Amino acid sequence: MPSPLDTVFAALADPTRRAILSMLLEDDMAVTDVAEPFEMSLAAISKHLNILSRAGLISQERRGRVKWCKLEPDAMKDASVWMQGFGQFEPVNLEAFERFLVVEHLSDSSDDT
Repeated sequence: MPSPLDTVFAALADPTRRAILSMLLEDDMAVTDVAEPFEMSLAAISKHLNILSRAGLISQERRGRVKWCKLEPDAMKDASVWMQGFGQFEPVNLEAFERFLVVEHLSDSSDDT
C-alpha cells in the first residue's frame, strides 16, 4: 500500500492534474466546469479528480445535483517537509507554489494553441 506521500507525488506527476489544481486556486468549481477546458471525456476527468481526492489535494462535495471540487493546499505540507529534509530546498512558500501552478497552467494552456 503506497504511503500518503507517494500518493501526493503520484497525483502531482500528471500535467492534467496539475492543471486542475491550478484552476482550483481561484475558487471551488463544479466538475463540469473543471472538465470544460480539457479534450477528454467527463469520465476521464472524474478519474483524475478521484486521484486528487485520494491524495487529499482536493475535496469533492455534492451541492444539490452538482458535484463541486475544492483545493486542499494543506495536503502538500508533508511533501514540502520531505523535500526540505534534503537540505537542497528552501522551505516551500505555499503562496509561491500557488503562483507557480498558475504559471504552469497558463503555459500548458498556451501550448494547446
